[in-house]
Amino acid sequence: MNILITGGAGFIGSNLANYHVGIGDAVYVVDDLSSGSLTNITDMRNSGHLEFTQADITTWSDLDKVVEWSDRIYHMAAIVGVKKVLANPRGVMYTNITGTERLYQAIAKIKPSTQVLLASTSEVYGFNPQVSFRETDDIIFKQSKSLRWCYAVTKLADEYLAGAFEQSNGVKTVIARLFNTIGPNQTGKYGWVVPQFISQALHNEPITIYGDGSQTRSFCDVRDTVRALDLLASTVAASGEVVNVGNDYEISILQLANLIKKQTGSRSEIQFIPYLEAYGVEFEDIFHRRPVLSKLMDLTGFKPRGRLEDTLDYLINIAKGIS
Repeated sequence: MNILITGGAGFIGSNLANYHVGIGDAVYVVDDLSSGSLTNITDMRNSGHLEFTQADITTWSDLDKVVEWSDRIYHMAAIVGVKKVLANPRGVMYTNITGTERLYQAIAKIKPSTQVLLASTSEVYGFNPQVSFRETDDIIFKQSKSLRWCYAVTKLADEYLAGAFEQSNGVKTVIARLFNTIGPNQTGKYGWVVPQFISQALHNEPITIYGDGSQTRSFCDVRDTVRALDLLASTVAASGEVVNVGNDYEISILQLANLIKKQTGSRSEIQFIPYLEAYGVEFEDIFHRRPVLSKLMDLTGFKPRGRLEDTLDYLINIAKGIS
């Protein structure tokens, strides 16, 4: 099978590429490397099963040619990370919406039968007060001038674009709403909490929690995420559906910090930093973000395998240089 992964040198994309290279598919990765890295795909490029192009999805001249080649497309390309979103909201809105529209125009024109998986986000649920989210739950955004939500709005717009191209051109997409994926190649540079906490703990630096730490998240091992994405893309009944992808085990950020401190044997203190100090702007966070996974399980039989403690041990050993 010929696989195109946009944003494939990024964190999830590189793990997805590795999965498909591992089963012998031909994989084409395009990434502008704004947050991805060539080191994430070095071994795969040497395998002979992966081709890479550094390009911006909004202007890439070979898009039509590679879409024609592809049997399946995982659209992961987007500007992500809270710090990048706050620093460049115009870039987020342009890249995340224009890139998706341009890709779908090419698919509709050249090969509308292509299997397409669109990576969306749990952030689209916004301020819905539910303690856990189903795909049928309402999407709620507060009236606000804050640009913190522009990423979520762009991903919701991408979902609607996918629906519009299905209605008008027959391009069917499975939309995966991803919940807090963690794993190798993820960096704390743009605001991802687990690699940041692990680095701070291993260096016995203060573990910095934004806010009071009572906010909860559900973290999914990227190996489970990739397996779920592959199952969804391979399941005919999932085509045209919106599906949560993640792990439904929930933990507070303060509990996470203490768990990482314990598993690293760190002497780090835990420090609480107000959002305004952390981000330089007023910031309103979501208190809960836990997926209901029944739709994913019913469609594919998927169940998360990774325990958070085991994933953290794995990442801590990688950070220590232990194989």
